[in-house]
Amino acid sequence: MSQENETDTGPRESDQWWLAALPRMLVWSRLRVLDSGVAEVFDCDGRINIYESEDIARSALMDAEFRALDGMDADDAEAWGLDLEEIEPPRAEDDDSLRELMMQPLKNPLTGEDR
Repeated sequence: MSQENETDTGPRESDQWWLAALPRMLVWSRLRVLDSGVAEVFDCDGRINIYESEDIARSALMDAEFRALDGMDADDAEAWGLDLEEIEPPRAEDDDSLRELMMQPLKNPLTGEDR
């Protein structure tokens, strides 16, 4: 079974990870911009929402109170009760498996355990 690595030879897609913090839960969304300029947002329910442009997709994510992971600094993360160094987007072989990982429990700051 071979694995294809989509680097410069594959489709030029740009993935950006966005997150929102709920009480005791971290919710992820993946923004993917295709070569055509169309943007796809893969949400925590496993749906792919299509937007005409990256700007429109970003606006929709911000309206839903998501923040771009790559634009977050330590102060932003601390305001949400998060440690920026411990935040890592979910990874999976395919979108079906990824959907299960798009909502992650946050650690209790007092015990360090999931709550």
